Amino acid sequence: MNRAGGRSLSFNKCIITVFTLLLLAVPAAAQLAGAPGAFTRMGFGARGMGMGNALASVRTGENSGIYNPAATALLKRSTASASYGILTLDRGLNTLFYSQPIDTNAGIALHVLNSGTSGIDGRDIDGFHTEMYSVSENQFSLSFGLRIRSITVGLTTKLYYYSLFEELSSTAVGFDVGVIYPLGKQWTLAAVFRDLNTKYKWDTNKLYGQLGNSTTEKFPTRQTVGITYQFEDASGLLSFELEKSSLSTIMLRMGGEYTPVEYLTLRAGLDGWETEDKSSAHPSFGFSLRTPYTDWRPTIHYAYVLEPYGLFSMHVISVSLTLGELQ
Repeated sequence: MNRAGGRSLSFNKCIITVFTLLLLAVPAAAQLAGAPGAFTRMGFGARGMGMGNALASVRTGENSGIYNPAATALLKRSTASASYGILTLDRGLNTLFYSQPIDTNAGIALHVLNSGTSGIDGRDIDGFHTEMYSVSENQFSLSFGLRIRSITVGLTTKLYYYSLFEELSSTAVGFDVGVIYPLGKQWTLAAVFRDLNTKYKWDTNKLYGQLGNSTTEKFPTRQTVGITYQFEDASGLLSFELEKSSLSTIMLRMGGEYTPVEYLTLRAGLDGWETEDKSSAHPSFGFSLRTPYTDWRPTIHYAYVLEPYGLFSMHVISVSLTLGELQ
């Protein structure tokens, strides 16, 4: 091996070591289930959910910027998409996404995530029906990515709005930071730090008077290290992630997609595999159908996701359009 190749290999090993140490920096504790911001951990769009949400190190494709803001710097074209989730128990999970390259080394993305439950039966103290209630939780995000030589960095600023009940709502601001480093043409390494400085503040004094109080709920911070292998002919990829949070044990995700013909992509994934609770792991499957008949390249994406512990399942349908390519 020549000296240049040796230096490159040593640098790659150094980058991998740094990313691994960052993942292990926070000790494990309780599980993520029930922690604030749970709706954001379900996934974003049919492509990501069909791959088990293992997209932190995926550089291209639908909605990759929501999983790692650094991916927005690698955009080649502008894309808009919307998705609709069909869930049990009157729940909803819907998304809007728009991404656009600024130049060959930078890009931006806007995303909206909406989750909620409707059909909640309200009753008075005597048990008589009063009215139907609903709960809505929303996330509005702006991502920016910048490529600096071989390393790509990104930042996402997120605004949360949670409408829980009459005169009872909360807002929060949080940040994601991401890094992508290519290990050659086929391998990609990435790290993402999610929900930094994010917390809900609740004040029930208006609702309950002297019986009310003020509380603060902090979102668990999450640290993810991912690696992706892209097939040499670019027909598919495999992606793996390890995630650790301030409240959980280590979690494993994996996913892949393959394009057997130009207009069809198949994918599958496994999300939520915790080292101390393997029964929480849940698989997913999906596909994409695209058409070449217009310059907008409309694409339909579908994902079937079995929820944790196999109790329920969800269907996610997304539609995306290509609005323009980087000149």
